[in-house]
Amino acid sequence: MPNLPSHALDELKAATRGEVLLPADAGFDKARSIWNAMIDRRPAVIVRCAGVADVRRAVAFADDNNLLLAVRGGGHNIAGSGVCDDGLMIDLSAMKSVRIDPGKLRAYVEPGATLADFDHEAQAFGLATPLGINSTTGVAGLTLGGGFGWLSRRYGMSVDNLISADIITADGERLHASADAHEDLFWAIRGGGGNFGIVTMFEFQLHPVGPEVFGGLIVLPLEQAKEALVKYRAAVATMPEELCVWAVLRLAPPLPFLPPEVHGKPILAFAICYTGPVEEGPRVVEEFRRFGTPYGEHLGPMPYAKWQQAFDPLLAPGARNFWKSHNLGELQDGLIDAVVDAIGKLPSPQCEIFFGLIGGKASRVAVDTTAYPNRDTEYAMNVHGRWNDASDDEKCIAWARAFFETAAPFALGSVYVNFMTEDEKERVGAAYGPNYERLVAAKNRYDPRNLFRHNQNIKPSAL
Repeated sequence: MPNLPSHALDELKAATRGEVLLPADAGFDKARSIWNAMIDRRPAVIVRCAGVADVRRAVAFADDNNLLLAVRGGGHNIAGSGVCDDGLMIDLSAMKSVRIDPGKLRAYVEPGATLADFDHEAQAFGLATPLGINSTTGVAGLTLGGGFGWLSRRYGMSVDNLISADIITADGERLHASADAHEDLFWAIRGGGGNFGIVTMFEFQLHPVGPEVFGGLIVLPLEQAKEALVKYRAAVATMPEELCVWAVLRLAPPLPFLPPEVHGKPILAFAICYTGPVEEGPRVVEEFRRFGTPYGEHLGPMPYAKWQQAFDPLLAPGARNFWKSHNLGELQDGLIDAVVDAIGKLPSPQCEIFFGLIGGKASRVAVDTTAYPNRDTEYAMNVHGRWNDASDDEKCIAWARAFFETAAPFALGSVYVNFMTEDEKERVGAAYGPNYERLVAAKNRYDPRNLFRHNQNIKPSAL
């Protein structure tokens, strides 16, 4: 633990409108806790920022005192980049304003806002932008890594809908980045993560969505998964971009529409969201209802914001999580066989493997338009190890790694940076591919001393 001068801490507290927490303070342990319970780190000091001035002051304090700097938005990052040991943690979670301009179809979002915060405001006007699938996820971290969800086939990645951003850089300067100002920085933050500064305001393009969509779940026995996934693969090629369907393989949770005897059995679930006219929903999804004989299904009109919360119970904080991920161009037969086999060997009832469908409009953007490069990704596959007891760490991590290796021959070789765990630093180049050197150039310009390094780090050339 660094020995910080008491006068320096007193000055930091006096200059901060939010809260400065030290290890002995009440609330410190709660503030350092994040979504993934495997991450247990103790910063030297936590600054819970109330506004941009606090962010600037905290960045300067970390720089002046040679402290490792971690930046927490929603705290959902699987690698735990939002909290560090013995350094300064900037906690942005209190900065959660979301302002909607329905006339200009714009959203102005602070970095502590979650998807639930965003949807609460935007859906009041029947508007949305592509974000994730779990309402407690932070908008900031999701967007900076690329961002995709139910709307990406229709409207692109989150970064494709980012219009501008206010950023505090390593020297404490506030820059407004857009297509017309600091263009290299604007390009870099659209997928390059938190490597270039702290975004204090995001401006998003909005689209008419909802307030109701047509969707839900179709749950099949695992024995039918191979045939159903082959049919799913064929259907993806012709489905409208207003339709997004993810495939999730796991043990059946105790969903109310499933018979009790099905709970805990291995399943394939198709998670469906159709954002076209609700009355057309039954016709559009009918094909998927014929992929097998389901254990049960729950399909119909529902509020878009409610669908965004549908998987929250399976992703609640407090569990131990370990992910391994590949980007896929297609679902090959060998991979389908392998995933069915892996679900028969789950080390924990909470583990799962999913194929998150992207494609559509997200795939029609040139690779060099944004720092996020993986435009050939049809599916982002995530091997989600999840369990509660630390004694299960070894077997659950081993299961995830084993399937990751098995799946590698069927993958593109790239990876979605937001799905990378803390032990995957060597994959940063794979995450950015042909855009990596341009990202290094932006890092050289805006953070040459690598102050923002507690992340999937893009190192400046001098280091």
